[in-house]
Amino acid sequence: MKVDLLRFFSKLFRYPQLVLALLFLFLLLLIINIPRLTLDTSADSLVLEGDKALQQYREVSKRYQFENNLVIAYAPDEELYSERVLQRIASLRDDLETLPQVSSVTSILDVPLLYSPPVKLSSITRGVHYLNQPELDRALARQEFRDSPLYKNLLTSPTADTTALLVNLKRDEYFFELLRARDDLRSKQLRHMLTQQERKALKKAEGLFRAYSVTANERERELVLSVRKKLDQHRDHATIFLGGVPMIAADMIAFIESDLVIFATSIILFIIIMMAVIFRRVRWVVLPLITCLATTVGMLGYIAWVEWQLTVISSNFTALLLIITLAISIHLVVRYREYHHETPETSQRNLVLNTLAFMAKPCFFTAITTIVAFASLVFSGIRPVIDFGWMMSIGVAIALLMAFTLLPASLLLISKGDSKIRNKTRPLTHYFACITDRYGKTILVVSGLLLIFSILGISQLKVENRFIDYFHESTEIYQGMLVIDRKLGGTIPLEIILTAPEAALSDSSQEYDSQQLSDNEAADDPFSDSEFDDVEFDDSQFEEMAADPFTDAPSQSPDTRKTDNQQTSYWFSRAGLDELEQVHRFLEGLDETGKVLSLTSLYQVLKDVAGRDIDDFQLALVRKNLPEDVKNLLITPYLSQQGNEVRISARVMETSYNLKRQELLRRIETFLTNDMGYQPEQIKLTGMLVLYNNMLQSLFSSQITTLGVVFLAITLMFTLLFRSLYLALIAITPNLLAAAVVLGGMGLCGIPLDMMTITIAAITIGIGVDDTIHYIHRFREEFPKDRNYRATMYRCHNSIGKAMFYTSVIIIAGFSILTLSNFTPTVYFGLLIGLAMFSALMGALLLLPQLIITLKPLGR
Repeated sequence: MKVDLLRFFSKLFRYPQLVLALLFLFLLLLIINIPRLTLDTSADSLVLEGDKALQQYREVSKRYQFENNLVIAYAPDEELYSERVLQRIASLRDDLETLPQVSSVTSILDVPLLYSPPVKLSSITRGVHYLNQPELDRALARQEFRDSPLYKNLLTSPTADTTALLVNLKRDEYFFELLRARDDLRSKQLRHMLTQQERKALKKAEGLFRAYSVTANERERELVLSVRKKLDQHRDHATIFLGGVPMIAADMIAFIESDLVIFATSIILFIIIMMAVIFRRVRWVVLPLITCLATTVGMLGYIAWVEWQLTVISSNFTALLLIITLAISIHLVVRYREYHHETPETSQRNLVLNTLAFMAKPCFFTAITTIVAFASLVFSGIRPVIDFGWMMSIGVAIALLMAFTLLPASLLLISKGDSKIRNKTRPLTHYFACITDRYGKTILVVSGLLLIFSILGISQLKVENRFIDYFHESTEIYQGMLVIDRKLGGTIPLEIILTAPEAALSDSSQEYDSQQLSDNEAADDPFSDSEFDDVEFDDSQFEEMAADPFTDAPSQSPDTRKTDNQQTSYWFSRAGLDELEQVHRFLEGLDETGKVLSLTSLYQVLKDVAGRDIDDFQLALVRKNLPEDVKNLLITPYLSQQGNEVRISARVMETSYNLKRQELLRRIETFLTNDMGYQPEQIKLTGMLVLYNNMLQSLFSSQITTLGVVFLAITLMFTLLFRSLYLALIAITPNLLAAAVVLGGMGLCGIPLDMMTITIAAITIGIGVDDTIHYIHRFREEFPKDRNYRATMYRCHNSIGKAMFYTSVIIIAGFSILTLSNFTPTVYFGLLIGLAMFSALMGALLLLPQLIITLKPLGR
């Protein structure tokens, strides 16, 4: 085998200059694509792959015409309802409305007031007031914003020290057309095989959507920047925070860009320092560094070429790829230096070829097992995790290619230099061998206890987390979410869609017909109630309303009108609204929810202004004659055009430490089915809360699946490599313990599973098995010399153990730099990778040799 490898590498590097030229051309073709590299923080990058709730959410947002928006929390330095502050709010609103992507801005100046003073039901069509009217009683307005069922906890805080401005953004219909075209073809692909023409159409649709989404994301970032510039002009007289999904997406892109540049640069500088300290030769700093940079830059170019987008998760792949490439390079350098020290008379070419031939097999298998570990992430079901798995799998392959071509080709063009190893003291790894030799049984006992504690910690793993904790307290995302949650009714939207059954619609129609007949028999004048003395209708309108007070189209035929009556009457009837009010009150009573809005809000206002309950006929009159702006604010967002469906919008307190999303959704569904009697098909729960929860809940099963796949695959790889299932099981044990320690530590420390931490176990195994493979490979090479397990252990610790120690220390220290990030998942990622590599190193230097000595897998 070694002879064949020597022959292969001898032919490959017959002309090292040609190899370098071809590599340079290959890298150049990839690097020119880097300017096309894009970032993605859209909803697709934060939800479960193929989640039906996402499609439902998009359908609901279109049906009820609610727009994406930015939320501005505005806390003035003076009294909120003073003339000067109201003028400043008006000025800020007007400034924001000049931005091209803004459709409107809603503030306390722009909403109708129905209690300031209270209007009569008969004059509701013309008795609406606004805060900017000079004659308005602002004391009453203050009380209305504090207590009104419409505006309480919506536009002002209970203490009236903070108000909200909602910056409504224009709906990008072209974006949703492209999205719908792509998703329709993807759904068809999941159901059955696509034709060749359909596959081409899908590829074209994906390309169009990807290209346009990049433009849309950039336009959204520019909008957020423009809004911030407008806000900066008003910060001298108020404390202002910006919130909303577009702002969070824009800031997360900024975090990703910052982490890519700052931490990649920091790790490169750290690598330079560590390599200089360890090897004390310029060549052993420059050559591995060039190899690492070539791998990472080439992979970035490849990602841009195949039009992948970096996400929050895959943004850390550059740091991982640098470390993995460095690990392979260090193993080659250490082995080369050993050969050079043992046989200083050997030519440079033979030294390089012997190093490659000896290290090819273990490095190839370490790369393959690492690829298998990362490839297991494709079973997670979460799109950004899947993409991260593929990126790292391809990246490791490129790292192996560069380490075995660029590094040796460069070495062949320089002299072999001094053969002396300056540090003549025993390596630190020698003392790990001494510990294993003296305290072997203790190592086994401690490992067993660690496994028990790890299992206990794994049993306490959770997926529930606070999204706000992803960000540092100094960031505007954190501060804005905190203010909006505590003072303005919550941050994360939950949408509840209820459909009335056909029987209820029919009963409602019959009940209304009976009531109408009874009313007509009881009185000749249907408007005899004093509340309607001042209502003004012309003759045609009166005849229309008397004939059918629920219709908006009197010209329709009687049969058509009856159908529409059944569709539109139920939810806007007294029976439907009373039923809806029970649901509304239940949601308001939950500790986790803030502001709840539905038709019930308007219904309560109507009862307040009427001073008593109102009947279906009065409801129909009000709906018919409400001003258009009031109708668009209070009815259209909550009642479908067909009238058979109603929407309830609840905002959830994301900052609550007691928030458990899955339990909250289960309680709501239980109430709607058991207490209210709705059938499951009548209920739809969607919104960002549901989408995020679905992704989180999938993490447990995803973690089990990915771990199961990776352990089975790596055990198979070990069996093929070592040609012994017995030795393969011994080899996998330290890696299993390392992964368990990391997951158990997360459970014991209360660190939840999320899209970032779910990758830790696979990374632990993927990188940790490298040490195992290299150690066992060297052990099998050294053991036949004297067939003495303990002596072989000392030799392995003093040789390959050094490379293992160097790479692990650099990984641990390098990833500790990530703890300086403003993005908390990145901080956790750095800390957990450090813990994982420390556990894997201890397993390889202590537990693994003790298992080999105890179980004697190589014979007596």
